[in-house]
Amino acid sequence: MSTSFIYNSDQKGEKSPFNNPIKGRGTANNMAGRFAITLVEIDENDEAIALLETSSPKTEIRYERAKSIISRNSSPDIPFRLSVNPYKGCEHGCVYCFARPTHAYLDLSPGLDFETKLVAKTNAAFLFEEELAHPNYRCEPIALGINTDAYQPIEKQLKITRQLLEIALAHHQPISLITKSTLILRDIDLLTQMAAKKLIHVAISVTTLNNDLKRILEPRTASGKTRLQVIKTLRDAGIPVSVLVAPVIPFINDNELEEIVAACSEVGAQSVNYIMLRLPHEVAPLFSDWLHQHYPDRAEHVLQRIMDMRGGKLYNSQFGKRMTGEGIFADLINQRFHVARRKYGLDDNRLSYLDCRHFAVPPKEGDQMALF
Repeated sequence: MSTSFIYNSDQKGEKSPFNNPIKGRGTANNMAGRFAITLVEIDENDEAIALLETSSPKTEIRYERAKSIISRNSSPDIPFRLSVNPYKGCEHGCVYCFARPTHAYLDLSPGLDFETKLVAKTNAAFLFEEELAHPNYRCEPIALGINTDAYQPIEKQLKITRQLLEIALAHHQPISLITKSTLILRDIDLLTQMAAKKLIHVAISVTTLNNDLKRILEPRTASGKTRLQVIKTLRDAGIPVSVLVAPVIPFINDNELEEIVAACSEVGAQSVNYIMLRLPHEVAPLFSDWLHQHYPDRAEHVLQRIMDMRGGKLYNSQFGKRMTGEGIFADLINQRFHVARRKYGLDDNRLSYLDCRHFAVPPKEGDQMALF
């Protein structure tokens, strides 16, 4: 009988025993989710640690038939109400990912499980078309791949995101999507057609232009330089592109803010926004572990500055503050960002609107339209 060893860390910045990172993964910590009932604590000499430190687990894909695909939210600080996520978990392995805690609902760890045990919604395209055809549906832009990247590596084979875009194009359903993957260029044929009909906005996430930082912060993603090339390629094809500098992390990448804005402007990005680091639930101890592993000399300084921006805590979920933080440092970042954005002309009003006027309700099975 095998035993599962799970490290249970609190959110006070305590250093975990998982000191050696796994190459190509964002975290080696497979801490329990907040809903887990049984925890087995391990000491620093346990042989299980050596196994976790030296092995690099393969990515597992679980296939799920979802019950619904369009999610709704009423958050006042999120610029969309509807969203679609074809996958749960993300192989990109970004240690800071705000979606990590959702894996706890699957009785999986928001740590290593989140990036190695993925769920693909195999009926996403069917549900999407079905829900667009619902009598109560009223067309409005839908955000694609918000929780986890819709163009993460498994999309290359599964093509669920491409299927969703094909349906959106066929029925004139506007889509906004955000990614840090070059795989989006595979679908440039669809995106170009959607752009011609004002049905698409693409946002590229650019966190750093420092490839050494990228390797440990976002291990299975494209380099910053490559993402700039993706922006240029999309813009050359006439596709609207904005940039999200996220997350901004004190004393880790905040020094790059102006450089990133300038570089994105040079390759044709039309607008730019930023989000301060967010550490909900299990993300806080995971990020603290990462800091102590890679930046032991400044880890506590970084955590203290985060708490300064979050009312003395590592996370504050209050609307209006969770995206930008508060306090002197948060205000300074906000001022620097807006100066840079004005300097390079990357205001939101440069993006064309998404057009819902020509939405075509998908025919239901048995409709006369389906015969033609």
